[in-house]
Amino acid sequence: MTDPTFLPYRPGAGVMLLNPEGKVFVAQRLDSTLEAWQMPQGGLDEGEDPEAGALRELEEETGIKPSQVEILARCPVELTYDLPDDLVGKMWQGQWRGQRQSWFLCRFTGRDEDVNIETEHPEFRAWKWADPEELPAMIVPFKKTLYEDVLKAFEAWL
Repeated sequence: MTDPTFLPYRPGAGVMLLNPEGKVFVAQRLDSTLEAWQMPQGGLDEGEDPEAGALRELEEETGIKPSQVEILARCPVELTYDLPDDLVGKMWQGQWRGQRQSWFLCRFTGRDEDVNIETEHPEFRAWKWADPEELPAMIVPFKKTLYEDVLKAFEAWL
């Protein structure tokens, strides 16, 4: 068993994407049988700028192009989450204890028809727009505090 206290956090980025009604884009992962939903997020490539990485992840996961979003805000600090002990050695070849993420609040300027989760490397099986206050209850339990922190960071915009 890998002791997570000796592992670093994987650099990552996430996007809280708002539609014109103020609802947040969430999707269900293909690799999970849980009824959990999440916002687009993922790891950064070596040396990648967090904003560029966030927009890349958004497009890779949802088909939404950077030209279809307007960045409203960036969380002033990186936020972290820890993987549960049973996932530490399994995910990311056991290299990381969790992620430290730069979060961006974006407005979606496209149409729902522009969303395409059937991407080249699909990660999601379903998507929807959710009320921001519902997010902590929808996410996998180990990311609940992270989502509460994202909501706090962007509450002036929500």
